[in-house]
Amino acid sequence: MREWTILGAGALGCTFAALLKARQQPVSLLLSERHRGHFHPAFEFIGLNERRRLVSTHPRFAEQAAGIDCLLVMTKAYQVLPALTGLRGLPADTPILLLHNGMGVAEVVTRVFPHNPLLAGVTSHGALKEGPWQVRHTGKGETWLGPVNERGKDFAHLQPLLATALGHAEWSEDILSRQHRKLAINAVINPLTACHDIRNGQLHEPRFADVLAQLSEEVHGVMTRLGETDTLAQFRRRLNSVIELTATNYSSMHQDLAHGRPTEIDYITGYVLQHAGDLPVPVCRQLYHEVKKQGG
Repeated sequence: MREWTILGAGALGCTFAALLKARQQPVSLLLSERHRGHFHPAFEFIGLNERRRLVSTHPRFAEQAAGIDCLLVMTKAYQVLPALTGLRGLPADTPILLLHNGMGVAEVVTRVFPHNPLLAGVTSHGALKEGPWQVRHTGKGETWLGPVNERGKDFAHLQPLLATALGHAEWSEDILSRQHRKLAINAVINPLTACHDIRNGQLHEPRFADVLAQLSEEVHGVMTRLGETDTLAQFRRRLNSVIELTATNYSSMHQDLAHGRPTEIDYITGYVLQHAGDLPVPVCRQLYHEVKKQGG
């Protein structure tokens, strides 16, 4: 592989670009039309050690899709399909790695790009956009990737390349389960913090004890219905651990709502509601409508 192309020049996409570049791996950023003509030649990256450095990447636009070797998709979930369908020249043998929040997108991408190797990933790295072309890495985490279709199984060699840059990356043949795990955590933390305008750690305040208990029970029930085997106690331990580890962070949904941007509620809580069947999920449903009402 000659170059990673990152679609989604947001906080996390730029953070991945900076980490890959630090390991001398070539990276291009696939930019939207609004960046044409006024793209900054470099962005400022603030590492976990507070060191600042300028990161230069190769800018690429949709009409240059024919030259993409490996496409790492890190846009918001609702942006994935519109962005990908604009890449009409994307070669059929170019692997597409989806690394966005939420679920429900891969099924559509599979239909639109039936010949491309398709992979999915989850990451717990944290990043924050502090200004135009200024990004802060706020937390190091795990990254998992795995195949969505048969052709995706031939690209396990991407894992060590990511591991070298990110500090951790592992391959999983059952990436769906990893996605379910992350979605379940997000379906509790994101809408609650967004609706109440709080940091993640504030969910451990006594006032949230009851809603946290009921919401985690609802989400766990749906995950069990989808075939996941964690007990409710195991899920709550993981949830509490994530809340503690990200206590000072604002969730992505909180940030989107606070800045008047669309949220990924349809691909997180919406996914839970879609797969609930006859399970009662009143808190999930209430939070979904509340986020939508606030503009999400």
